[in-house]
Amino acid sequence: MTFKPASLLLALVAIVAAPAFAQNLAVVNGKAIPSSRAEAVVKQVVAQGQQPDSPQLRDAIKKDLIMREVMMQEAVKQGYEKNDTVKSQMEQARQTIIINAMVRDYVTKNPVKDAEVKAEYDKYKAQAGDKEYHVRHILMGTQAEAEAVIVKLKAGAKFEDLAKQSKDTGTAATGGDLDWATPSSFPKVFSDAFVNLQKGQVADKPVQTPNGFHVVKVDDTRPTKIPPMEEVKGQIEEAIQQKKLQAYQEAILAKAKVQ
Repeated sequence: MTFKPASLLLALVAIVAAPAFAQNLAVVNGKAIPSSRAEAVVKQVVAQGQQPDSPQLRDAIKKDLIMREVMMQEAVKQGYEKNDTVKSQMEQARQTIIINAMVRDYVTKNPVKDAEVKAEYDKYKAQAGDKEYHVRHILMGTQAEAEAVIVKLKAGAKFEDLAKQSKDTGTAATGGDLDWATPSSFPKVFSDAFVNLQKGQVADKPVQTPNGFHVVKVDDTRPTKIPPMEEVKGQIEEAIQQKKLQAYQEAILAKAKVQ
């Protein structure tokens, strides 16, 4: 196909003008809705796995953005923009948006390094130790009550039966079962009472914690099951990043003059 001069001129004008028209999704009462706003919503919806990108999705988003603009213009016309409550909420939203942008930038510029992940993982392994314990306990209100339970156990009473009177209502019905755990999962005074016990053995003395007096038994032991680093790397990275963010916030707060 060959263009006549006039047709060629019109085609070139259309090509040049196209990007300008594409910049706006719509114009409502003279106010433009930029296409970039719709693109941002599309990306968000698709990223969250709500819907795949499609003409239907884009049409729905376009209609929603137009309706929002219409409603916004009407709300401003009726004076809601000057409402004290609305202004307060707008300021809070503004703070959140700006702070989140700063935090995202900080996270991008301060990524968690593999060496940091390994150090944290090694620290966890050291704290966990090489042995897990299946522990039971019976919580009593006084030392005398706990000692009386130990006397009954030595006389042949079943731990599971006596556990029904435990003040720990969460484990009383399950024989005082605290499941498998490493010593670091418990307060030190509590774990010190069972780390040297043999399978099936009950501690000779009650253990006192802020919750009361515990009668402690070890059902069994086994080597600690620590997941490979690659399996928990994401969780460790997130924990380290949170620590970094907290330190960043505290450093900013320390420089501020708060009266």
